[in-house]
Amino acid sequence: MLDQIFRNMQPVVKNLLIINVLMLVAQYAIPWVNDNLALYPFQSEAFRPWQLVTHFFMHSTQSITHLLFNMFALVMFGSHLERVWGHERFLLFYFVSALGAALLHGLVVYLRVESLVATMNPEVVDYVFQNGSELFARGSNYIDPDMGVLNGMLNTPMVGASGAVFGILAGFAYLFPNTELMLMFPPIPIKAKWFVLGYAAIELYLGFANNPYDNVAHFAHLGGALFGFILVYYWQKKKDRFY
Repeated sequence: MLDQIFRNMQPVVKNLLIINVLMLVAQYAIPWVNDNLALYPFQSEAFRPWQLVTHFFMHSTQSITHLLFNMFALVMFGSHLERVWGHERFLLFYFVSALGAALLHGLVVYLRVESLVATMNPEVVDYVFQNGSELFARGSNYIDPDMGVLNGMLNTPMVGASGAVFGILAGFAYLFPNTELMLMFPPIPIKAKWFVLGYAAIELYLGFANNPYDNVAHFAHLGGALFGFILVYYWQKKKDRFY
């Protein structure tokens, strides 16, 4: 069955799957990959421009399910979109969704950092910026709550193709809104449009809840869905003008 699924994959989806798997192997084997290719906040000393692209080929090394769920969605939904749009357009859509996710996530983190910094002593802020990364790398953090939160935000990178996947989900729901999907829990059918809207609503709530123990980049998911929706909406309207 798996062999049949792999043979029937569209070429861009297949290559993206292979790249993501190889990158996870590299993350386990080469520590440099995690330190330099994951996406750090824009204000962080560790931020590099190329991370805007490299991070969405990486996944969490703490749980293999992060990769599995993203690749499952890529194969199941991305293959349909690649058949409809063709290889080049689908790849463009994938990158736009992933970059849109990174930009919205980066903007939200930037605003949260600036909001916190505005309430802190400037000397304390400078101290965290200059010394916090070494402390965080040792698995420690500041006892002071504000210093600890600031240090955590500055030195916690983001990885994952989830933003691109949410763009794919949004694109699929736009093109095939009434296609029925079978949920795993509970095992009931639901139309694609309601599934994606419901999922987005949950992500929006969790994003604004900003639970300090929640390590999921909810606004990255929303950014991917938003940019993906805008692009597919534009393409469809442009198509309608010609036909």
